[in-house]
Order: sequence, then structure tokens, then C-alpha cells
Amino acid sequence: MRRRLSLAAQIALLQLTILTVTLAVGAAVSVRQARAQLDDEYGKRVLAIAESVASIPAVRAAFDDPDPARTIQPLAEAVRRASGATFVVVANRDRVRYSHPTDSEVGKRLSTDPGNVLDGRTFIGIETGTLGTTVRAKVPVYDDERRVVGLVSVGILESQVSAQLSTVLPDLLTYLGVALLLGAVGSLLLARRVKRQTFGLEPGEIAALLEQREAVLHGLREGVLTLDPAGRVVLANDEARRLLDLPDDCVGRRIDDIGLPERLHDVLTGADLGSDLIVLRAGRVLVLNRMPIEVRGRDIGAVVTLRDRTELDTLSRELDGALSRTDALRAQAHEFSNRMHTVAGLLELGETDEAVRFIIGVRLGQERLADDVAAHVQEPAVAALLLAKSATAAERGAQLRISPSCDLPVGREDPELLVTVIGNLVDNALDALEAVDGTTSASDVDGIAPAGGWVEVVVRADEGQTVVRVSDSGPGVAPELAAEVFRHGFTTKIARSGGRRGLGLALARQACVQRGGHIAVHNEGGAVFTAVLPRVKAPST
Repeated sequence: MRRRLSLAAQIALLQLTILTVTLAVGAAVSVRQARAQLDDEYGKRVLAIAESVASIPAVRAAFDDPDPARTIQPLAEAVRRASGATFVVVANRDRVRYSHPTDSEVGKRLSTDPGNVLDGRTFIGIETGTLGTTVRAKVPVYDDERRVVGLVSVGILESQVSAQLSTVLPDLLTYLGVALLLGAVGSLLLARRVKRQTFGLEPGEIAALLEQREAVLHGLREGVLTLDPAGRVVLANDEARRLLDLPDDCVGRRIDDIGLPERLHDVLTGADLGSDLIVLRAGRVLVLNRMPIEVRGRDIGAVVTLRDRTELDTLSRELDGALSRTDALRAQAHEFSNRMHTVAGLLELGETDEAVRFIIGVRLGQERLADDVAAHVQEPAVAALLLAKSATAAERGAQLRISPSCDLPVGREDPELLVTVIGNLVDNALDALEAVDGTTSASDVDGIAPAGGWVEVVVRADEGQTVVRVSDSGPGVAPELAAEVFRHGFTTKIARSGGRRGLGLALARQACVQRGGHIAVHNEGGAVFTAVLPRVKAPST
């Protein structure tokens, strides 16, 4: 199988071919123009000679002589030798020659047609006569009364013109050779540059790489977004468009012009640096990594990869909930064991009445909490959540209060939405309590350490909206972080100023905003988080 030429070789060969053909055509045109110019110059020259001969008085007067050739032939030959012309022929109206370089031709008729010259017109052209092909001019000869009595024909051989042209050809060929050499060097340099720019890849290999790239990018379950140094979107695969909810015409547009949220904008532009940065977008929890790209020491932009960890985060929160319930059950079992030991001890001491009062007190306390929840929160999912959070709070050494002002009938609000908002706000409040007395590190709130304090929950279904209010006896939120805890809170760490920046707060805010509501925080002893959820009207049937 014959080996195909490389792309660089094809480019160089094509350029050399084009250059050679162009120079050849240019040379031919130049030679033709030069030849035409020489023919024109020699035509003017023989015309001037012919007009001079026709205006000589002796020539004009000789037409009336019995033997005009005796006078005209010497004059014509003298002019021919002086001017360098090939021939100077004088003839009468009957086309009979009175002069010719060859004496034997004198008295014979002209070998070419005089045309309109005998009608008083001038002729310049190329004709072939007895002496060969010549550039010739023919002019009429007038008598004293301005009548045409004959003509003068002067010519120069074309071989003389060609000889003149041959003196120009060496210079022309030199110029063409230099141009061809420079073009060849330029073609080779361009071919090398193209090869360097394509990293030595051939068109087929480039096409294969492009097809593979498209297949890989659009087949990935991870989002890939590439940006140029100016912050314009160069490429966005299908998953990136879906996860980031990008418009169809995002490619070629600047990140600033797409209208992305501030947090997402900062991560994509590199204003927020770090790895595995978590961003909330269109109801999803996304993990973003931004990697600047340099080629040969030159910044060509950045690549951003996106992973959807919404399901993983949901499972994680469900696992946390299961672990929390397990811990609550363990705590209840531990508490029940302690109470049974207390009852057993009282019975062994014979304090029967005291044992009965102890049992009744424990039962009343548990029933009181369940009754409080059931009396004010009729929505089963929310009631179950509050009971579970109460057990969690008790194990952490805190108290979960259900405000008497709670009022949540069944079916007045989306239970899943309320569970998301209330659960995240209560977890945030309990985490804040653990750092009040320093028993839990501000950089590690995952451990459980009794810290005391209380958390109060208010859930109220007002007309047209549902209000969730969660307050605690913790350190509160620094005023300068009141907005930041929602906008930039994507970790489970405590802010240095004492405020919380959890993923839960961001999820709670996102749930409120998607419903068209809002969430805010202020300090009133401790932190007070208030979420307002406009009620969605049920469709009419």
C-alpha cells in the first residue's frame, strides 16, 4: 500500500505547485506584454520612417517622371540603411514598386494588399512579404493637389524584434527564479508551522480525535465545561448543560452574561478557589472542580468538571437520620435501663409508693411531649420529625421545645418541603449549642457532647403562607454573616465569628426560594431563623 504524503508535505507541494503555475502564467503574460510593447514601438518607428519618406519632395515629384524608380530607389535605399529598416518600398496606385532592397523586385507588383492606404489612410501591422514576416507601416503619398498618387511601405523583420526581446528574458527569468526560491522557502516554513500547530497529527488522526472527543464528552455522566482566558464558554457537554441549567446558546458567551448565581459564578471564574466545591443549582447538589490549563507556558483557559451528588447527599441525610434515630433509640434504651434500675432499687428498699410516683412522672413527661406535638402539629410527617429531633436533642443534653403558638393542620403544606426546612434548621441549631461552652471544637461539630441549652420550634399555617421559626440559646450569628450563612454556606463547619455555614442552611434557603418564599436570620438572645413559604393553591377541579 502506497504511503500517503503527510499534511505538511501536501501543503508544501500544493503551495509550490500554485506558485510555479502562477509564476509561469505571470512570465508568459509578461513576455506577451513585452512583445506587444516592442511591436507597438517598432510600429511607431516604421510609421515615422514611412511618413518621412512620403513627405520628401523629390519622392513626390518623381511620380511625374518617365522613370520614377531611377530617382526613388537611391533615396529609399539611403533611408533604409540610415534607419536600420528591413525595407523601404515606394509604389504607385497600380501597386508597382519603385523601390525595394532587392533590385530584381523593382517594377513588380506589391506582394501584400495595400488596403485602404490608397484611400488616404494609414496602416500599421504585421504582414508576411517577400522578405519574411515584418512589422510594417504603410502611408499614402500625395501630390501637390493632395491627391493620393502612391504609397510608402516600411518594415522591420520580426526576428529583429524577437532579438530585442531576448535581451530582456534573462532579467525576467532571474526575477522569477528568486521569487520561486523565496516561495519554496516560505512554503516549507509554513508546512513546519502547520505540523507544529497540529502536533504532528494528520487530518485523519485529527478527525478521529475530534470524533472520539465528542463521543467521550457527550457520553460522560459528569459535566465538563471549558472556558477561555476571557471567561467565555468554549465547550459544554450535555451533562454540564443539564446540571447547570445553561441556555442553548451558552457556547461563545461570557460567564458574566449568562446570569448565574453568585456562588456558581465565583467557582466557574476561579474567584472561589478550592477542590470539590459544593454548589446548589436548580434543586441539585453539585461538586465542582476547576483546573487552569496551560499549553507551552501560555494560559489557554480552564476546565471545570461537575458531579451530581444530589442522590448521594439525600442518601447521606437519610443515613444521618437513621443513625440519629438509632442513637435516639439507644439513648432511650439506656434511659429506660436507668429508670428500671431506679424502680428496682426503690422496690428493694420497700418504697413502693415512691416507685409508682416515679413511673407515673416518667410516663406523664413522655406523654406531655407527644400530646404537645399532636395538639399543635397535625401533619404526621412533621410531627414524627419533631419527636425524633426531640429525642436527638435530649441525647445531646439539650431540650427541644414545641411552641404553644404552633398550628399546622393536615394538608395545609407540602410535608416533604417542611421536613427539609425544619429538619435542617433544627440540626443547625443543635450543632450551634454544642459549641457554647467549649466542650465541642468549633472545627469539629460531628461529635456529640452535652452542652445544655434549648431549641424552640414554631410552625404556623397563616392565611396564604406557612411560617417556620427556629430559635436557640446558642451564640447567635454575627451580623456581617447574616447573608453569608445562606449564600456561601456549603460546609458543615462553624464560621469563625460564631455563625453557622452549613449545607443544611443552603438547602433550606433553596427550598424556600423555589417556592417563592424567603428565609432570614437575626439574633434574639440566640439565633432566630425564620422561613416563609407562600402556599400553593390546589388546582380547581
